[in-house]
Amino acid sequence: MDTNLARRGILEMSPYIPGKPVEEVQKEYGLTDIIKMASNENPLKTSPLAMAAMKEELEKTHMYPEGSSPTVRAALSKELRIPENNILVASGGDHVITLMCLAFVNEGEEVLTCKPSFKTYEQGTALAGGKLVCVPLNKDLAFDLDAMAAAINERTKMIFLCNPNNPTSTIVRRKEVEAFLDKVPDHCIVVFDEAYFEYVTDPDYPNGLDYLRQGHNVMVIRTFSKLYGLAGTRVGYGIAPDHLMDILSRTLPPFPVTRVAQAGAVAALRDTEFVKLVIDENERGCKYLCAQFDRLGLTYAEPHANFIFVDTKVQVSELYPQLLQNGIIVRPCNPWGYPTCIRVTIGTMEENEFFIKTLDTLLHK
Repeated sequence: MDTNLARRGILEMSPYIPGKPVEEVQKEYGLTDIIKMASNENPLKTSPLAMAAMKEELEKTHMYPEGSSPTVRAALSKELRIPENNILVASGGDHVITLMCLAFVNEGEEVLTCKPSFKTYEQGTALAGGKLVCVPLNKDLAFDLDAMAAAINERTKMIFLCNPNNPTSTIVRRKEVEAFLDKVPDHCIVVFDEAYFEYVTDPDYPNGLDYLRQGHNVMVIRTFSKLYGLAGTRVGYGIAPDHLMDILSRTLPPFPVTRVAQAGAVAALRDTEFVKLVIDENERGCKYLCAQFDRLGLTYAEPHANFIFVDTKVQVSELYPQLLQNGIIVRPCNPWGYPTCIRVTIGTMEENEFFIKTLDTLLHK
C-alpha cells in the first residue's frame, strides 16, 4: 500500500465490520439452520404491504428512480407532520450520517460523540477531514451529556447523540437533553440519531423533532431498516430545519434510493398492523430475555431498543465461537473494549428460547 496516495485521515479510519453473515456460518460450520441475533434486524422480516409494493415496482426497474424520493418524503411529511422540504431520503441512516459530515464539517473541525457508539460517525468524520472526539459512556452505559458538554470548544462543529445508543440500547432522557442543549453554542449542530426511536416506551424519552421545531441547530436521523424490516433495501432519512437542509441537500448524489426501495418505504408506513405486531413481539421478547439473564446472574444495560447489551461473565473470545457452532450469531463486544459482553438482537420467542437454552448450557459446561 502506498500511503502517500491516501487522502489525509483515511488511513486512520478503520473499516466498518458488520455482523457475521448467515452464509459464512453455514459454510464454516456445515450448518443449515442459523439464528442471526447480531445485526438488530427485524426477526418478523418485512412489512407485508412493503413486500407487495416492492414486487409490483420490480416491473419498472428499467427506469431511474426519482432522485429526491418525493413519494417517501410526502408520506413521511404526513406521518411526522414535518414539511417535505425538511426531509432528505438517502441510502440508509449511515448514508445520511456521511452526508451530514460532508455538508458541515471542515478539515480540522471536531465531531463530538461518546464511545462506544455507531461506527459511521468515525467514518463520516474521516471522509470530511474532521477530527472525532469521543468521551466514555457513563456508568449506566448511556451517553454522558455532562462530559460531552465539557468537551465542547470553538472547534466543535457537530455532535452526534445516538439515542437509543448502539451497541448498549440505553437512552438519555428529556431533562438531561434539554439541560445539554442549553450548553451547546450556536456554532454547533446536534444530530439525534434515532434509528431505534419506534421501540422506545419510556415516557421521558426525548423526541429530537421537538427541539428542531423549537429552533435549535438540530438534525434528526431515522431509518426504515429496523421496525419496518427494510434493512436490505437501504432507506434512511434525515430531518433538518430550512437553514441546514439547504446545505445538506446539496450533498445528495443522483438516484441514491432505488424505485423498489422507495415503493417499499411508502407502503411500510401504511402497515400499522405489522408495526404493532413488531413492537409487541419485541417487548415480549425483551422481558423474556431480561428475566432469563436475571436467572442466570448476568448483568445487562437497561434496554430500550430491539437488542440487549449483556455481560456473560466469560471471555467472549471463547463463548462466541461456541455459539456459532450451535448455529447462533450474536455480536461480540470485545472490539469495543468489553471482553465479556455480547450484543444480542431480540428475536422471535422460538429464537430467544433456543438462544437462552444454548447459552445456559455453555455457561455451565
